[in-house]
Amino acid sequence: MERLRGGGLLVQGTPLMWEDSLPWLSYVREHGVLQFIHTYYAHKGRNGEKLLWGEELEYQILKVDRENKKVRISLRGAEVLETLRGREDKSGRSDNRKEACAWHPEYGAWMIEGTPRMPFGGFVRDLRRVELSMRLRRRRILAALSKDEIVPTITAFPMMGTQDFTDPPTEPNGPVAQSDTCSDAVINGHPRFATLTGNIRKRRGSKVNIKVPLFLDSKTEERCANETIPNPDEPLRMSGFDNWTCPRRHTIEMDCMAFGMGMCCLQVTFQARDIHESRHLYDQLAVLTPIMLALSASTPILKGRLADTDVRWATIAASVDDRTPQERGLEVCAPSHKGQMGWMAGGGARALPKSRYESISSYICDCKQGSDPTSSLDKYNDIPCPIDETSYETLIAAGIDKKLARHIAHLFVRDPLVIYSERIHIPDSDSTDHFENIQSTNWQTVRWKPPPPGSDVGWRVEFRSMEVQLTDFENAAFTVMTVLISRVLLYFRLNLYMPLSKVDKNMQEAHRRDAATEGKFWFRKHMAITEELEDGQTHDECELMSIYEILTGKGTHFPGLLPLVFAYLDNIGCDTLTRDSVRRYAMLLEKRAKGDLLTASAWIRKFVKQHPRYNNDSVVTDEIAYDLLIACSDIGEGRRKAPDVFGNVVIEPLTKDGAYEVSLESTPLDQKQRSLLIEKYRMRALDNKEKGTSISDGWTSPVEEQVMEATGRTPPECRLCVTSHACRCASTEGEKVKRSLSAGLDDESEEFSQAAREAVDS
Repeated sequence: MERLRGGGLLVQGTPLMWEDSLPWLSYVREHGVLQFIHTYYAHKGRNGEKLLWGEELEYQILKVDRENKKVRISLRGAEVLETLRGREDKSGRSDNRKEACAWHPEYGAWMIEGTPRMPFGGFVRDLRRVELSMRLRRRRILAALSKDEIVPTITAFPMMGTQDFTDPPTEPNGPVAQSDTCSDAVINGHPRFATLTGNIRKRRGSKVNIKVPLFLDSKTEERCANETIPNPDEPLRMSGFDNWTCPRRHTIEMDCMAFGMGMCCLQVTFQARDIHESRHLYDQLAVLTPIMLALSASTPILKGRLADTDVRWATIAASVDDRTPQERGLEVCAPSHKGQMGWMAGGGARALPKSRYESISSYICDCKQGSDPTSSLDKYNDIPCPIDETSYETLIAAGIDKKLARHIAHLFVRDPLVIYSERIHIPDSDSTDHFENIQSTNWQTVRWKPPPPGSDVGWRVEFRSMEVQLTDFENAAFTVMTVLISRVLLYFRLNLYMPLSKVDKNMQEAHRRDAATEGKFWFRKHMAITEELEDGQTHDECELMSIYEILTGKGTHFPGLLPLVFAYLDNIGCDTLTRDSVRRYAMLLEKRAKGDLLTASAWIRKFVKQHPRYNNDSVVTDEIAYDLLIACSDIGEGRRKAPDVFGNVVIEPLTKDGAYEVSLESTPLDQKQRSLLIEKYRMRALDNKEKGTSISDGWTSPVEEQVMEATGRTPPECRLCVTSHACRCASTEGEKVKRSLSAGLDDESEEFSQAAREAVDS
């Protein structure tokens, strides 16, 4: 999965600061293009590759202060990552490799990324492995945490940038980000991340400027009501927010990369059959990215405030926006740029309508279904797509077709942000460092990925828009349905092409509150390819649809994506067990689009509004965030039900017990250990016989024994509650314990619950 995944360049070396990298910018751009050309010709003839795919989940490690009811980010990401990798080397590689995990660093010092170690394959049974793999990863992370840490799968830490939000405590205004609210200590310790942060700021000529509309509740303070933010640079550059004007007091303001790249998401990568299929999938999936973004919405809180948006995308776009003032359409020149502009791509003055983190700007398939080289996408590529002319000419001269040359040349309007001094002069024929330097820092809604050097991995497409969900069931649902829709697109030869201007409008719509149920999105009226339409017309028309209509169908002309998924499964002979799993996943998306179930964003917003400490003023206090994050953690681990989010689906309780395979040991114990152990269990069996019970009754695991020792309580219902998180005892005391463990309620059993939790965590 690691090679299928690809990603940024985390190599050992010395990254150059912006001033030192200036003389090398054009060299890296030039040789990045040459490296792509070598890769293209080395692999363009590959075909018949089998379907391999995988997903990436990002996690946030949080520290719980129960006494003061406050949650902070825990800056132990590197330590936890080392623990996980060490245990994986000892256990994960020696058990079934298909179910082992791989762990990677992320931007934040409190974050890690988890993937399956091996990619999933092209069989229907692989669809059932996804949720199991995600649960295994969550279990293993839990096993690596300290007793006062949690790892809820949330997109954004809600108190990021507020007072005292890190553990250990840190101070803002560091030399790298120069943020007024976030310390440089929140950045991952690998030099790439700090260099990336500093160089984005320096190339831009100022700190990044993130402004998100604030949700206005009935008692939201309204100061400076008439002071508006000038356009086009101020509010979010992504998805149409650049045309909004709102009072300055009515925005959530953030000033560093950590606010964006400190968010978590869910991404899915596919290996295509060949280069033609990869380009076709890239185009078709790009149309679906706003739909899946809205449906997976989970970002209603930023910097301790309720936002008037539901998703993360525009926040991240602004957090890595390295465009100079001129590139953003302003006439001013940043003072720090004097003497630098000539080194930059386009002289630092080429108009760039989008950030590096954006929706795509061009379709790339020059052939319908990979077989018709005469087809044209010009009528759909209807938005500005600036290109680097020198790169384009080099690509065309090398024989790259115009559509693909345009895509690559569009990537190369950006400058490399992290150049390693030891990796500048490298052979273009067997290295892709310079190409990946540009490619990996163009964070678009889908990413087209050439084969990596020295690998048997083929042409890939990465689907990047989805937000992380509270449970592994939901994350698996979005992953599996994305995979199946990709198969449906190919199997039924569907055509989702529509003007990219409408795709961008859909991205704007996806940011709105409750867009999953209330939004209207542009979509093709007919998905059949042109030659199969009975009247021979092209039928390129698009119309506004709800996501529910896109998924389930509209009228007699549009069948919907979900019915086609089941038609596909039935026609290929999918087994009943897998079909039932897919049915549950599809039902989640359908009910969420219909409004029967809430998005994570809507549920979080509802939780805050119903909290007794909420004052209807858009402010999320430490105590509200504490209760929210504990609830999110409990939901993810199956200790708390959330029927508003996933209906009557039962999330099996999950603990760190059994996180790793246990071998059936045969190495003899020493004599003392053997004698003590045998005597202990002989006495237990004898005691059971005297009570008239089975000798198999009443056995306690080491975890249960720790709980009993910590609490001084031995009722069997309490042991059951702690170990399974689902008390089967009907006693009043047992019900109290269950409620306390599941919901963290303050009742008579809270003391026992806390002691039991600590014992289990230890």
